[in-house]
Amino acid sequence: MSKSISQPHSQQTTFRITGMTCAACANRIEKGLKRMEGVTDASVNFAIETAQVDFDPTVHTIQDLQEKIAKLGYQAKVQQEDQISEVERDRKQKIKRLQLQCIIAAILSFPLLWSMAAHFSFTSWIWTPSFLMNPWVQLVLATPVQFWLGGRFYIAAFHALRNRSANMDVLVALGTSAAYFYSLFLTIASLEEKQLHSVELYYETSAILITLILLGKLLEAKAKGRTSAAIQKLMGLQPKVAHVYRDGEEKTIPVEQVMVGDQLVIKPGEKIPVDGVVTEGISTVDESMLTGESLPVDKKPGDLVMGATVNKNGRLVIKAKKVGKDSTIAQVIRIVEEAQGSKAAIQRIADRISGIFVPIVVGIAILTFLAWWLWLRPGQIGEALENMIAVMVIACPCALGLATPTSIMVGSGRAAEWGILFKSGEHLETTHRIDTLVLDKTGTITEGKPALTDVISLSDNESEWLQVVASVEQDSEHPLAKAI
Repeated sequence: MSKSISQPHSQQTTFRITGMTCAACANRIEKGLKRMEGVTDASVNFAIETAQVDFDPTVHTIQDLQEKIAKLGYQAKVQQEDQISEVERDRKQKIKRLQLQCIIAAILSFPLLWSMAAHFSFTSWIWTPSFLMNPWVQLVLATPVQFWLGGRFYIAAFHALRNRSANMDVLVALGTSAAYFYSLFLTIASLEEKQLHSVELYYETSAILITLILLGKLLEAKAKGRTSAAIQKLMGLQPKVAHVYRDGEEKTIPVEQVMVGDQLVIKPGEKIPVDGVVTEGISTVDESMLTGESLPVDKKPGDLVMGATVNKNGRLVIKAKKVGKDSTIAQVIRIVEEAQGSKAAIQRIADRISGIFVPIVVGIAILTFLAWWLWLRPGQIGEALENMIAVMVIACPCALGLATPTSIMVGSGRAAEWGILFKSGEHLETTHRIDTLVLDKTGTITEGKPALTDVISLSDNESEWLQVVASVEQDSEHPLAKAI
């Protein structure tokens, strides 16, 4: 079936992706999906670990897309409206796991770092236990870091190479393995030559690098958690329960169970659960969280009300019109999520660079090794190896792939907390060109509630007059009465 007929039947699905370690992973998934017949567009965001795919359901099923992502070495689950809490729970577990791995890696790597003090003249004043200079002690300390804590890099590098691509994990695996196995070779050689304490080893290089990269992963995971806080705050605006008339009586049910056509009771001070139309009662509703209007709006039978707004002073009965994902607040949340997951122009450039970055870095690292071994320091394989590893590890494109999507997440999320919504990362990127801001109401930039600022009394006894006015207004729920 040709792609030309896929457009009228296009369907969009969002997946939660697990297993990505850098921007090159996201780039590989995106390219793999776009090569599938019937897929019209695919956008993978490394920062929030999602993939939005537009495809023709008559050509491929959702399971086909999941299988394709699995072949690339990752896992994909369809993102549901009620999965946010589950995602946050998984993220917290990931952070705890990374914290434990960082602590263990630091404990094992510190003695190796300590042993480095004996290798330099400017650190000779630092006392170093002689047993730390034993190659076999260093081997015992470095091996768990290399293959247990660092095993994730080997697995990810294997999946990348199997799919004829390279990512940051390939650089880490190559660099640390070169240091570890060269040191292992020297350790075995020192045993034969009986020179256990005189050989220069590089176990600390691989162990410390893996420890630092794990620390970077931990900081990255925490950054992702903070940037998703805006979505959690928006979801917190929605009430959890609703009072519904069913079977001739009022029942309290979870808001997810409200159906279109239900009659809902909203008492004074409560949030309105869903979008609907007033059928009974007169009240005022605070709609500032959606409209920016500071003063509550009068509501009477026939007027529309929106979910997550607050009923101020009267009892209302409404008929549900839009529930669940169709409600206004749900659409606001969806806009913020799409803005966080969208790609700005600078991010698309970064993704293209990261796709070819790793092979170039590996090539430069090999040239660096040959240059040092053959010309700069002929025969000094240790120094050549160190410089090769430095090139591979320092050039890891972590920041390249993470900086832009994380900044979009932070920017759109922080704006949402202030009531400013961006429909895409592209619009957020162009805000630096704004030179004029036009507002349609003063409530957009005010505090959202009136305040009494001055008193002009026509009587001689101002305090007595104020006491009378306060007595009249103290039992009123009107915003102006509260201000007085």
